[in-house]
Amino acid sequence: MTSAIRTVTPEALADAAARIRRGELVAFPTETVYGLGAHALDPDAVARIFAAKGRPAWNPVIVHVADTDAARALVADWPDRATRLAAACWPGPLTLVLRKRAVVPDVVTAGTDTVALRVPAHPVALALLREAGVPIAAPSANRFTQLSPTTAAHVVTALGDRVPLVLDGGPCDVGIESTVLDLTGDVPTVLRTGALDADTLAGLLGEPVRIGAPRAVLADAPRPSPGMAERHYAPRAEVWLVEAGGRTEAERAVAERLASPSAMVGAIARGDGWAPTGAMPVHRLPDDPAGFARGLYAALHDLDAAGCAVVVVDAPPATGRWAGVHDRLTRATR
Repeated sequence: MTSAIRTVTPEALADAAARIRRGELVAFPTETVYGLGAHALDPDAVARIFAAKGRPAWNPVIVHVADTDAARALVADWPDRATRLAAACWPGPLTLVLRKRAVVPDVVTAGTDTVALRVPAHPVALALLREAGVPIAAPSANRFTQLSPTTAAHVVTALGDRVPLVLDGGPCDVGIESTVLDLTGDVPTVLRTGALDADTLAGLLGEPVRIGAPRAVLADAPRPSPGMAERHYAPRAEVWLVEAGGRTEAERAVAERLASPSAMVGAIARGDGWAPTGAMPVHRLPDDPAGFARGLYAALHDLDAAGCAVVVVDAPPATGRWAGVHDRLTRATR
């Protein structure tokens, strides 16, 4: 059996929905990245996601739903904060962590009492959810810790025959995974940064939003959210994230690498900004958070495919709307 990329048609959607209901895996596009989907209320189906990705059991998966009513059906408590954020941000790249109902299997939530939910803002994802008529658990359609896919071809490269059907919805618009916000505590807490930054969420809620897990997580302990592994979103190449003050040292290190005839060093720059001398190929992404995020994973996939041993990245700011991009690049270096 080999992976099959299919153009999205009514027939392809009907086939994909039937596969989901039968407990099979289907990869599909969202506005953030491509997801590897399974029937979220079928524990055997969700277990196939973990097997295909090589994903550890302590790492929960996000459940995608068609609308707010479908989300509320899966949670034990729906606070006013959730109502306000769902109205403002769904469909969209925001995942809410809430107390789950017993109908949600433990394999989805890493055995915790919370579930991560979102309504995706991609027409193919929404059409699949409506056609299937069930919630769909879907982490990124890649092997665990590796680069997330933003095209159907990336999915096939990553998973091969582990997924029999990939719906091709074109390149993803956002390009990095959703922001995850925990609403189960006294203070709303961002567990994973994304396109929606903490300041934006605080403005929508009219109250402070904390960034980061409220307590340390042991290496193999269940996480409250996906995307909390130290190494994640990583290409095969070694990633050097270079701050402005480290460029001189990076230039020397690149020159040393290039002294070997077999070494290939690629780079990702922001707009017309710095890239190390001699690096080739160089991907120049827009010098704004949304544009950079949209092209980041595709650039890293391309540099991997070119055979780069090292990818040098001009570090963006670590705060504000750049926080999600900086987080992905930091985890890729570990």
